[in-house]
Amino acid sequence: MYVAAAKATMRTMHPPASGDTWVGLTVDTLPIAEAYEWAVRADCGAVVLFSGTVRNHAEGREGVDHLTYEAYDEQAPIKMNEIALEVRRRWPSTGAVVLLHRTGRLELGESSVVVVVSSPHRPEAFEAGRYAIDALKASVPIWKHEVWQGGSDWGTGANVVTAAHDVADQSSLQRSGGTQ
Repeated sequence: MYVAAAKATMRTMHPPASGDTWVGLTVDTLPIAEAYEWAVRADCGAVVLFSGTVRNHAEGREGVDHLTYEAYDEQAPIKMNEIALEVRRRWPSTGAVVLLHRTGRLELGESSVVVVVSSPHRPEAFEAGRYAIDALKASVPIWKHEVWQGGSDWGTGANVVTAAHDVADQSSLQRSGGTQ
């Protein structure tokens, strides 16, 4: 299901009134508890939640003070919906999918991204959640600017934006003995 965002960067995030996909960008604190509760369903025995938080270091950069995220507001929710559709294609029993990301300045310990997936069974929920965060990082036009002791620059490990269907499923790679 595609969930359109009337305004990509919203002030306060609320779950959609209908459907089973919730995506969005906000400058405000992410509604982690609400996202989890929204994903709980009677037909799903597993809910996996991933929250990425601002840490005090990055590759070669000790003493990170804060991050600032920027997004291509009109495209990010479209790409997030593509990920949700791909999650459902790969794991057809998926219940709810939540993909939320913050923009603006974030301090140490704050959540920058939340992914929640519910499924009837735990293995599929974990696999779908892992794929969803990996696909979000690889295919959604969101950029991270880091400020650390002695400097500032765009985040390390940036990817060329990739289509959601081209992002590898880590669990299938591990089962086949491959690596990415």
